[in-house]
Amino acid sequence: MRATSSSSTGIAAMLRSGADSLFKFLAWIGKEPVTVYRPEAHYMRGPGPAWRAKHLPGQVASLRRVR
Repeated sequence: MRATSSSSTGIAAMLRSGADSLFKFLAWIGKEPVTVYRPEAHYMRGPGPAWRAKHLPGQVASLRRVR
């Protein structure tokens, strides 16, 4: 069975329309700002001086006693 030229142009038009929509979507994604992960913004250095004053008496002499 042989495809007619009108059906093949219809399929080509649908494929072209789909590709156009896909490219528009990809271009839209490319315009969105990408948030960069900065580990230093989430870096936890560990317990601070107040924790040390409470749990390790005698280690931090510059802080007053924490209740």
